Amino acid sequence: MEAKGNVTQFILFGLSYNQNIQIFCFFLFLLCYICLILGNLLILISIHCSHLFHQPMYYFLSHLSSMDIYYTSSVTPKLIADLLAEKKTISYGYCMFQVFSMHFFGSIEVFILTAMALDRYFAICKPLHYMVIMSRKKCNLLVLAAWAGGAAHSLPQLSMTLKLPFCGPNEIDHYFCDIFPLLKIACTDTYKTGVLVVLNSGIIVLVIFVILFVSYAVILWTLRTHSAEGRRKALSTCGSHFTVVVLFFIPAIFSYLRPPTTYPEDKVFALFYTIIAPMFNPLIYTLRNTEMKNAMRKVWCQKIWGKGNVKHMG
Repeated sequence: MEAKGNVTQFILFGLSYNQNIQIFCFFLFLLCYICLILGNLLILISIHCSHLFHQPMYYFLSHLSSMDIYYTSSVTPKLIADLLAEKKTISYGYCMFQVFSMHFFGSIEVFILTAMALDRYFAICKPLHYMVIMSRKKCNLLVLAAWAGGAAHSLPQLSMTLKLPFCGPNEIDHYFCDIFPLLKIACTDTYKTGVLVVLNSGIIVLVIFVILFVSYAVILWTLRTHSAEGRRKALSTCGSHFTVVVLFFIPAIFSYLRPPTTYPEDKVFALFYTIIAPMFNPLIYTLRNTEMKNAMRKVWCQKIWGKGNVKHMG
């Protein structure tokens, strides 16, 4: 992967120039990343080792946890390392990898969140036909469609970025490589490319967010006819889903649905969809979900007590 121009690496400005703030952010984001990895692994193992894996909602949740790990790992380790580095450089190849992986795994996550909303719609609005509609075969097809959608979204983004020539300044005012900051330093007219990025990223994110919002509004309207206990359980589950959607989509809409330029606030909003939302996903889906908490308690108690019993018998 060779650069078009004479630039072989870029210099990242990072989050801040203040050394004390950088040290604080190092410990903060290191803790966030550890919590993110451990939390999502906890969900993955708990679902795969329990009966929940056979339920569509938790099947999708396990895929969402996987995407959270892949997605944030393409950016966060580099950010954490750069916070202690005097000069924050990134090679051209790794920069292009970040552009691709961020959009690839991020868009898969968006489509899986859509599949989860679809699952909740059928579970609440079409309960008698739910198991037929959301069979395992159809769930697999939805996950496969999410991966195909991720490729269809990210490959054109990568292709447009690879065509950009970089022959002058190589300083990126961000903490990772993304298309808008790269457009700013490309030595060519990038207006058409910027418009294509807005259409490919911003419009898609907005349309999916509207679809999700409408689906949850329909679910809330349908809940009027349910029992108090049914409403409480459904609202708890849907509330968790919609919290995740808001944490991810609102910053992403601000970042991509706008004129193709950069703003100082971009870094703060990017933190939400690259670190904060993936970190809070495990907390949101476990603390507000009794079924998930019971499954985790059963799986991990069995593992701990099982080992204890084996040692005792030995």
